[in-house]
Amino acid sequence: MPRVQSRLRVLTILLVLALSAGPAWAIDPPYQRQMERLAEIMGSLYFLQPLCQAGTTDWRAQMADLIALDEPDEDRRQRLAGAFNGGYTAFARFHRACTPAAREALTRLLVEAERTARDIHTRFAE
Repeated sequence: MPRVQSRLRVLTILLVLALSAGPAWAIDPPYQRQMERLAEIMGSLYFLQPLCQAGTTDWRAQMADLIALDEPDEDRRQRLAGAFNGGYTAFARFHRACTPAAREALTRLLVEAERTARDIHTRFAE
């Protein structure tokens, strides 16, 4: 039993040293996952909306505004931009024309975007 405690103590010390030697990690706000999902949805809408309907919403500009308002650090900004780009790419791979499936995805994404944005605002806005 003393050997196990000794090993555990050594491992704990090594873990503390390893964590303290690296850069400090920023803590994400509690709404980060929802923001990344919203960014992904907005990227999807940026691709789908011009494909299926003439829309006046510039989802890329909306995303830029959202990032500016949130004022994330560089890591979070990159993750949000990556989620936006991932959403765009996911639909660009499979859709070349407005099909019933693309129209249905557009409708569902608009509903989810509104729900997610409202949830973030209701739960976390000051």
